[in-house]
Amino acid sequence: MSPRAGNAGPHTLAFVESPVQLLNVLEWAHTQAPGVGLTLVVLSPVDPMTRGQLRRMSDLARDEGHVVRWEEARGGPMAPFQTIGGLTGLLRRAHRVVLGDPFSRYVQLLLTITRARDLVVVDDGTATMEFVGQLARGERLVRWHRKGGRPGPRDLIFAPVSSSARRRLTPGGKRRVEVFSSMPVQDTPAGVTVTANDFAWTRSRFGPPRITKGADMVGTSLVETGVVDDDRYLEAVRALAATHGATRYFAHRRESPTKLHRLAVETGLEIVRPELPLELIARRGPIGRMILSFPSTVVHTLPLALSGTEVRVAVCDIDPAWLTEHASPRAQGFLSGVTGTARDVHRLSTVDSAPPVAPASSPDPAPSADPADPAGPDGPAGPGKITGTTGATSATGATGTAGSPRPAGSPRPAGSPRSAGSPGSTGSAGSTGSASMAGPAGAAGVVAAG
Repeated sequence: MSPRAGNAGPHTLAFVESPVQLLNVLEWAHTQAPGVGLTLVVLSPVDPMTRGQLRRMSDLARDEGHVVRWEEARGGPMAPFQTIGGLTGLLRRAHRVVLGDPFSRYVQLLLTITRARDLVVVDDGTATMEFVGQLARGERLVRWHRKGGRPGPRDLIFAPVSSSARRRLTPGGKRRVEVFSSMPVQDTPAGVTVTANDFAWTRSRFGPPRITKGADMVGTSLVETGVVDDDRYLEAVRALAATHGATRYFAHRRESPTKLHRLAVETGLEIVRPELPLELIARRGPIGRMILSFPSTVVHTLPLALSGTEVRVAVCDIDPAWLTEHASPRAQGFLSGVTGTARDVHRLSTVDSAPPVAPASSPDPAPSADPADPAGPDGPAGPGKITGTTGATSATGATGTAGSPRPAGSPRPAGSPRSAGSPGSTGSAGSTGSASMAGPAGAAGVVAAG
């Protein structure tokens, strides 16, 4: 065990479902509970790229002296029941619970079991801003891109659990609630303590990075969440890359292999699938002198992680014309707020992204992308290719350089991964349970869909 943390025990229990949540738990522990070990429970998703990043982040957490417990929380129809049953003892003994996603059904159900009087919410991206606002207004907890729609059957079954979780996340009596965030938090609920996350752990463990002369672009999952039209998005990426000379596109972990393949073919960008959160990739370097992004978490986090460097972050607003007809009425205002509240970023004008005219004849279809390895057939990296980063899992003595571009035409090093998945990190999607189940059993049956 690393001397950086003390003996881990049941007193502080953390739950994470994404790599960024795990990173922010490490940031919280570094600044708010130095020397205190914690038990970190990974509620594993089924997406191979997310699992790969979580495994590498788990290695970093172990390096810090924390105990990591990996739960196959969505590994089948019985997985939620087995996971919750196995965690009940830990939850009841914990004095403090740290969580990364208060909108998660899994986390909400776990909150109904714990007796902890100390609750800490760390960032899960821009969702933190929405969570704090909804808590202050006494609203039910709904993700921003789903707001405005009618509740589905699973929402109705889970409503009592969600309401209970919201009450537990509201300070009162001897119950304390802290929000640890790098986001601009407004309308703070009475009694909630807000602590700034300045990525001190990231800056102390990594970098400073080598800075290249070019520009890099950061991807977003706004297409996958149904907010932005895919054709409009592709044209916006093409225009930004051409205007600013970007050569690499760092994919969001939720971007689909099909979309990434299309981006690579039609824009000529090298698509990089990071094996660690982008804040760590950028801090380790090499990284472009300018980082281009659409409204997302990174316009708030990268300036902090790259503090003291010459890297500039630029953000391009989402044109209302890019939104799909299914986008939440809240979408445009929320995305504008993400951009408008970002500090130390350069704002770009919205680019022209008219849908492309279909060519008279189509080229031969490219090989289909394998979801576990979207790079397709083996071949050298370069424009129009999809590659992975080495993602070494030690903050010191790291082997390889995360995000380092490989010269065009050079062979891929033996053992170099294309995507974030690691051996044993893939899994099959589990059943989300029957929507006809009622009560606590029904809640556990639908929790995997949260």
